Amino acid sequence: MKKFLRWLIHTVLRIITKIEADGYENLPKQGGFVIAVNHLGILDTPMAFYALDNWNLFIPVAEKWGEIPILKWLGKYLNLIFIDRFHPDLKSMREMINRMSEGQTLVIAPEGTRARDEKMARGKPGVAYLASKMNWQIVPVAVSGTEDRIFLGNLKRFRRTHIKLTAGKSFVLPPFPKEKREEVLQEYTDEIMCRIAVMLPEKNRGYYAEHPRLKELLSE
Repeated sequence: MKKFLRWLIHTVLRIITKIEADGYENLPKQGGFVIAVNHLGILDTPMAFYALDNWNLFIPVAEKWGEIPILKWLGKYLNLIFIDRFHPDLKSMREMINRMSEGQTLVIAPEGTRARDEKMARGKPGVAYLASKMNWQIVPVAVSGTEDRIFLGNLKRFRRTHIKLTAGKSFVLPPFPKEKREEVLQEYTDEIMCRIAVMLPEKNRGYYAEHPRLKELLSE
């Protein structure tokens, strides 16, 4: 089933999109790292399975999608983890840690949901917390061109959508200090998001467009 889904995703995406990918050299050779990506539209999730050919990855998605029988069934083959976005979900957190220890790659959008206004929203701190606690490598990845408005408009006109994937250099967050933990957690979250934003078109940077850390990265 996985081979069929892999073929299907690749075939469909080749027909409806034109994908430009940069930065593969920045991906660690072995699994057990985090890909942190912005979330513009419905194409973003299948894009992960297109870009990472070995499929040694898993993706947390909102629990509401697990209520759709076909998606719940597909979730077993696509390595989806259905998580509660509004309450502490220790079961899902333990599963993510276990999968990472097995060498799988976590693909996650810190925003938690796709950008309805086509701009980055403020990142949620979950991935920053886990990455810092577990000393996980993080690879920031920027996706542009997957906005639902653009993709669905092109689909109606039988046009291919141009999509760009850009992977930045990997980094590791420092351990948490004993004091000002909430402040530092937000700082770590913003670090991840700004490293994504610096690779995005200006129009998609949203909440982080004027962030001081983004300005530092742009000047480097």
